[in-house]
Amino acid sequence: MVRLILIALLLALVAPLTAMGQDDEHRVDVIVVSGPLDDRAIAFLLTTIEDLEQRGTEVVILQLDVPAVVADPDRYGELAAVIASPPIPLVVWIGPAPATAYGGALELAASAPLTFAAPGARVGHASPTVVGGETSTPPQITGDLADRSVVVEEVRAGVIDEMAPTIRQLIQVLDGQSIEVRGENVDISTLVPVAGGLTGEVTTAPVVFHEPGYWTRFLRMAVSPEAAFFFLLAGLTLAAFEFYAIGPGLASGVAALSLFLAGYGIHALPMRWWALVLIVLGWWALTGSYQMGSVATVTALGAVLLAAGGLSLVEGAPQLEMNAVVTLVIVAGVVAFYVVAMPTVARSRFSTRTIGRDHLVGSEGVAVSDFDHQGEVEVAGARWRASAHREAGIKAGERVRIVEVDGLVLEVDRLDAHSGSNGPRENHL
Repeated sequence: MVRLILIALLLALVAPLTAMGQDDEHRVDVIVVSGPLDDRAIAFLLTTIEDLEQRGTEVVILQLDVPAVVADPDRYGELAAVIASPPIPLVVWIGPAPATAYGGALELAASAPLTFAAPGARVGHASPTVVGGETSTPPQITGDLADRSVVVEEVRAGVIDEMAPTIRQLIQVLDGQSIEVRGENVDISTLVPVAGGLTGEVTTAPVVFHEPGYWTRFLRMAVSPEAAFFFLLAGLTLAAFEFYAIGPGLASGVAALSLFLAGYGIHALPMRWWALVLIVLGWWALTGSYQMGSVATVTALGAVLLAAGGLSLVEGAPQLEMNAVVTLVIVAGVVAFYVVAMPTVARSRFSTRTIGRDHLVGSEGVAVSDFDHQGEVEVAGARWRASAHREAGIKAGERVRIVEVDGLVLEVDRLDAHSGSNGPRENHL
């Protein structure tokens, strides 16, 4: 009796596993790729297709929303060869609207055994296949899609075979179709009977979505022109904030992370080096203006340099180009941070309730750093930015006296400069 119960339990456990294995073979796999196609995205696509070939699947749907290809041309060539002659049933879907397929992405879609698009998707700008100046490969698509884009509303010979607004409708349309797999036509079935349903009632096969891993998705956050620009400015601005506000280190950590992402974006995207120089000069001007007490002309110069560099940053139009509105919003945010946020934080951090700026003149303190005109001093436990004549030669650890207050900047001099050999100390303004 016990043996029969154990056998029954074993069969109860094995039966679902067997059914899972059968469902796993009769399923639809969707590989999702959005944003510019870089080397990491191509590696993900090649690896996933290879894994699905070994695992077995009814059909693979490559869901594209790719404005440009920025990968190495050789790596792109590997992917193009696999898409044109896939080892498993594969179709490309440009969707959902308003998804785009420009340049090399359009080449991939057109070369697939079957290509679908959602109404409202945009295709075109086939030239260049790979964005990046001399590394670009000649396009295979010519005609009206070579240098302009169109909104897909109907089938286009040689590019779009059928229309499908959603993945679910696409799966239904695919049922019973024949897809070429390495020279042989394979009939696919994407609809299955409803378990326990009425005779003839069907539903779609199980659908499994595949996306890049967390690390790849994290890096690809910066693989868009606006994102790379944002992370670059965020990193530089937070680095300046950490230096002047002397924070606990959180800002410096975020700055390092932002600059890391910006570096990946700059590496992946076709950037203009002179635009990067303009951005750095603009950041330098804003930082210098803040150090001088927010000089309007210098602040305006910094904003203009940032805007000019940002709008010219990427060399890949019309497939890749900066969004002017987003770029100017980022610049405005950075300027506002320098003009409003940094002084406010510095004021709250470097001042105390017992130290009013009106009472600082004549107070004594200690130099925290060597002065080369600019430096820092500590007065009654609070740190302040300070300036002094270069001839003063103030070194870290020397006693100083405050002779004037200019906004958040203290004018100081060496303490012994205010004392005679025998007489009392005097303030010399």
